[in-house]
Amino acid sequence: MLLEIIATTLDDAVTAEQHGADRLELITAMNEGGLTPSIGLIEQVVKAVQIPVHVMVRPHSRSFVYSERDKAVMAADIQAIREAGAAGVVFGMLTPEGNIDEALLEQMLKGSGDMQVTFHRAFDKLGDQAQGLQLLMKYKPVTRVLTSGGPGSALHNIPQIRKLVEMAKASGTLDILAGSGLNRQAIQDFVRQTGVNEVHFGSAVRYEHSGMMPIDPAELRLLADSLHR
Repeated sequence: MLLEIIATTLDDAVTAEQHGADRLELITAMNEGGLTPSIGLIEQVVKAVQIPVHVMVRPHSRSFVYSERDKAVMAADIQAIREAGAAGVVFGMLTPEGNIDEALLEQMLKGSGDMQVTFHRAFDKLGDQAQGLQLLMKYKPVTRVLTSGGPGSALHNIPQIRKLVEMAKASGTLDILAGSGLNRQAIQDFVRQTGVNEVHFGSAVRYEHSGMMPIDPAELRLLADSLHR
């Protein structure tokens, strides 16, 4: 079982690695759903930890529909992230009609090089997730989809996540990374019922379960030990 932890600072990143995280999602503005962090933070985190660092590429939190200027910013960010040595990027893009923006996806994949690509929770805005997953399966650089199975907590969307996991396994091209609303107390049952191999935690491993607070090392260690044993 792979445990991905959100980091928003260099301290977060080091604490996460020391207490059981297998991979980092590096972002800023957690309470806005995550935005692109500064290049300085990216560079310092990549230098400081040995586990893979996947970096959010999201220029604003208004929507997942991007203007031509937004696209230019995203392309420049991906280039900088790649040059900083990150292992992966995390992005998602939709058309005004609410479908995956395939043209922009292809553009961003060209700039991603050999980095892994996670399509993030823009996926949970899709009306037909099965169709969206089939589209993403066409693109080998897309290695995973971060999803809660639809609106709300992943704990409330177990049948849908199980369906997505089965589709992804049949394809053999990507993994489902389950996140949003998960907690240590429910994680064993959740994993058993969905069949996921990767889980994503943010506020649930922080003091006061707040995105504004640092990672709680004791809580993270308990979670990691539960998943890894």
